[in-house]
Amino acid sequence: QLTAGPGYDHQPDWSPDGRSIVFARYLDDAVELQLLDLASGTVQALTDSGDVNVEPRWSPDGRRLAFVSTAGSGRFHVFTGTLSDGQLTPLPLIDERRSQVERYYYSEYDHEISPVWVPDGNELLLISNTETPYGSGSIWRFSTDRSSEPVLVRQEETAWRARPDLAPDGRRIVYSSYLGRQWHQIWVTTLAGGAEPFPLTYGDYDASSARWSPDGKQIAYVVNEFGNTDLRIMRLPGGKTRDIEVNERQFLRPTGTLTLTVRGESGGPVAYRASVVGADGRSYAPQSAWTHADDNFDRSERRDEARYFHSAGEVDIDLPEGLATVTVWRGMEAAVEEHKLEVRASRNANLVVDTVPLKLSDQWPKWRAGDVHVHMNYGGVYRNTPSNLVKQAEAEDLDVIFNLIVNKEQRIPDVRYFSGNADPASNSNVVLQHSQEFHTGYWGHVGLLGLKDNLLLPDYSAYPYTAAASLYPDNSTIADLAHEQGAIVGYVHPFDFPLPDPANDAVLTNALPIDAALGKVDFYEVVGFADHMASADIWYRLLNCGFRISAAGGTDAMANYASLRGPVGTNRTYVYADDWPDNANARRDLWIKNLQAGKSMATNGPLVGLTINGETAGAILEFEGKQNISYAGFLRSIVPVEKLELVLNGKVVRSIQLNGDSNFADFDGELEVSESGWLLLRTYSRDPHPYIFDMYPYATTSPIYVSVEGHKTWSTADAEYFADWSKRVRESAASHSDYNSAEERQRILQHIDAAIAVYANPDHSNTTSATKK
Repeated sequence: QLTAGPGYDHQPDWSPDGRSIVFARYLDDAVELQLLDLASGTVQALTDSGDVNVEPRWSPDGRRLAFVSTAGSGRFHVFTGTLSDGQLTPLPLIDERRSQVERYYYSEYDHEISPVWVPDGNELLLISNTETPYGSGSIWRFSTDRSSEPVLVRQEETAWRARPDLAPDGRRIVYSSYLGRQWHQIWVTTLAGGAEPFPLTYGDYDASSARWSPDGKQIAYVVNEFGNTDLRIMRLPGGKTRDIEVNERQFLRPTGTLTLTVRGESGGPVAYRASVVGADGRSYAPQSAWTHADDNFDRSERRDEARYFHSAGEVDIDLPEGLATVTVWRGMEAAVEEHKLEVRASRNANLVVDTVPLKLSDQWPKWRAGDVHVHMNYGGVYRNTPSNLVKQAEAEDLDVIFNLIVNKEQRIPDVRYFSGNADPASNSNVVLQHSQEFHTGYWGHVGLLGLKDNLLLPDYSAYPYTAAASLYPDNSTIADLAHEQGAIVGYVHPFDFPLPDPANDAVLTNALPIDAALGKVDFYEVVGFADHMASADIWYRLLNCGFRISAAGGTDAMANYASLRGPVGTNRTYVYADDWPDNANARRDLWIKNLQAGKSMATNGPLVGLTINGETAGAILEFEGKQNISYAGFLRSIVPVEKLELVLNGKVVRSIQLNGDSNFADFDGELEVSESGWLLLRTYSRDPHPYIFDMYPYATTSPIYVSVEGHKTWSTADAEYFADWSKRVRESAASHSDYNSAEERQRILQHIDAAIAVYANPDHSNTTSATKK
C-alpha cells in the first residue's frame, strides 16, 4: 500500500524518472491532484481549487502534467501545467466552446477528457466531443501551444472509457471501444489517423484502461470477465495473457480483520447488504466483493457517499485499527442494524448480526416484493450475470425482478438473455424476468413487462442525426405491440419539479397523457428515479380523469455500476398475491396480473396498507348514493416519517397520528363519500434519510376506486390540463421533419387527436378499466 487516505486515491501515473507518482484524491467536495514522493512516502497537494481534477499524465520529460479539471466552468476540460519545486501552474488547453449540434445526455458545451502526451511533448492525444451528438467523443490531437489546428485521429462514438494510450514508438494507439460489439474491447489504431483500427481482445466482457509497457512489448488493462475487475497483461506479438494475482497485501498502517456473519429469523445465515466504515472514516469491503457507492446523497448529512456490498454468507474484511461501524440491511421488512466494534491490529474481531423483522400482520406474507426497473448491465465497471443479479435481489429480500433490456449508446448489453420465460437462474426465492425499456427521450421512457415473443426493435425512436430520427414508432404503437405479446406497459422515472406547463413550456413532447387517454398505460412509477411528489401530482390528475393506473416502484438500478443511485430494490413494488406458485413462470404471470389489477403498493422504505369496507388496493366499490365508508390501515417503516395521509381524489382528507418514533401506526375511522373517485394512503418525509438511498422516504398504495350512482370520475380542470398538454405535443409532432413517410406522421397525429377528443368528453369510456381490468 502506497497511500492510505484521507479520502480515496485513484488514477496514478508514474513519473518518467520513477521517483514520484501523481494521482487524484477524492476528499469531501473535491478531487485534487496529489504528488507522492516514493522515497519518503510524503504526499503534497498539487491543486486546491475545490474542483474535480482527474486523469493526470506526466509529460515525457517529467516537467509538465496534463489533466482534466472542472475549474472555471464546472465542465470537463484539459489543462496543462509546469511542475516546479512541487508547485503546479495549470492553464486550460482549449477555450470553452458551445456546440452547434443537439446532444443526447451531454452538455451543449464541448468537453475534453483522457489526455496523453505525444513523445515530443508538443501535442496531446485526447477525447473531445466537438460537434458530436452522441457519446463522449472522438480521438483528437491538440498542440500544447495552440500553434496548429486540432487533428481528428479517429471519429467514433465512445463512452468515457476509451482512454487512449500511445505506444513508445509514437505510432500506435490503444484505446477501448465497443465498435460493432456489446462490450468494450482493446483496439489499436495509428496516430497518423485514417487507418481502420483492429481489436486485440475478443470476449463477452469489458476490456479497458489499456497502458503500454515502457518497451512497447506488453499492454496492461482492466477486465471484468469474471464479474469483478482484474488486471491483465498481454504480451505482443503473440497475445499471451496473464492476470495479476494478489497473494499478500502489505498495509501502511496497523490492520486487523473483521469477520461478519448475518443471521435471519431461523438462526441460519441470510443474504444481506452491508456498509463497513473504518476508524479512518473510509469504507471497506471484502477483497472479492463488488463495492458500490450511493451517488444520490446529502453531503450535509455525511462526508462521503455510503459504500456497500452484498453478501450471502460470512465474510472477512481488513480494517484499520480503531472503532469501526457496521450497518446491515435486509430489505424493507427487517430493521436496519447498526453496530460499532473495536478492531485491533493483527487480531480477528467477530460480529454476528441477527436481523429483526418488523411487526407486520399475518396477511403480510401474501405481499410479494418486486422491482419493475432494473438494468443488469448498463455500461458499468462490473459484468453482471443472471445468477449474480438473483443474488443481489436475494440480499435485498425481493421476490421478482425485471431486467429491462435497453440500449446503452449503440449497444444492448443484455440482448442475448431475452426469453419469454423466466431466466433459468430464477430460484425458489427470486424470479428474474428479462423484459424491455423502450428508450426514447422524446415521448418518455416506458417499461414493457412480460414480453413473450420478442424484443421490440428498434429499441428507441426520435434519435436525431441517425436513421432512427423519425418520431415513429411512438409509445402508443409500442404499447399496442407489447400488449399483443401479453405484456403490460408503464411510464418509468416520470417527472421532477417543475411539472409540465402547457401554457409556458417552450416545447412539450412527453406522451403520457395521450397514452393514458387511449388506455395504453397499465402502471406508473410513482416511486422511481424522479421526484415522487412531482410524479404523484401528475398521477393524481390522471386518476381524476377516470384512468385506473396502478402504482409501481422501480429503481432504474444500473446493477453493474460501481456508483449508482441505489441497489436493486431501492424503489420497489409490493403486489398482493393469495397464492404463490412453485413454478417461476406462474409466479411471474400472477405478479404481473395483480400489478395490472392495481393490487399494489410502491415504496422506497416505509410499508403501508389501506382497506375500505374491508377491500384493499385495486378494488372497485359501488354505491347508490352518498355513503359513509369505513377505512383502516397501517404503517411500518425502517426509518421515521413525517406524514401519513389518506388522499381522496387528490386531496388530503385525513392526517394519521404517528407513534412516538414516527415509524409505526395502526388506524381506522369513517369517511363520507358523495362522488365517484379514488382513495389511497401515502406516507413521506421532506428530508432524506441515510438509510434510504433516495431523495426522501415515500410510499403509496394503489387506489381503491369508488363509483357513486355509476358516474364516471372526472375533473374538468385536470382534463383541460392534459388536453392543453396534448395539443402542445401535437404542435411538436406536426412540425417534426424527419418522418420516414407521411403515413408515419399521420398515425402519430391520429393518436394525439384521439386523446384530445377523450379529454373533451367527460362521458368517455374508461378504456383502461374496460379493456384490461
